[in-house]
Amino acid sequence: MKKIVLWSMSTLTVLVLLFGYHTSTSSQASATAGSSVVSPVQGGTSSGNAAAGTTTAPDDGATSATGASGGSSGTATVTGDAADTRWGPVQVQVTVADGTLTDVSVVEYPDNNGKDRQINARALPILVQETLDAQSAKIDMVSGATVTSEGYLESLQSALDEAGL
Repeated sequence: MKKIVLWSMSTLTVLVLLFGYHTSTSSQASATAGSSVVSPVQGGTSSGNAAAGTTTAPDDGATSATGASGGSSGTATVTGDAADTRWGPVQVQVTVADGTLTDVSVVEYPDNNGKDRQINARALPILVQETLDAQSAKIDMVSGATVTSEGYLESLQSALDEAGL
């Protein structure tokens, strides 16, 4: 009888410890400097960009033109539709100059906890670089960031369609 009570208490203790353990939700991961990943700003608007020389368009998908003073250089910044994912919305902004994709920024992405920030700090720069290399939305998803990758591709395709690419 004592062995059964001891075994039950041990099992209960292990279960309490197992379910009470908090994973790395408090860790702070950040995107690498110089990447085009932009942290979202409260209220649904975006501001700033980690890559120099770009502008930020409104979140409503509007197109804005940038260029040299006085004339149009054929440069447009387009924000794609926000893609709702399981972990939160993902929204991509592209800059197109003379039919070439010159910059990609992620203006909104899941960052509700440390795990989201850690995954996206690794995945988003890879997705941005692959997009710039491929000059299209035909890129591979990042392993371990499937949900974010799917949302990224959906919003990217929306922006590219609006930009006429």
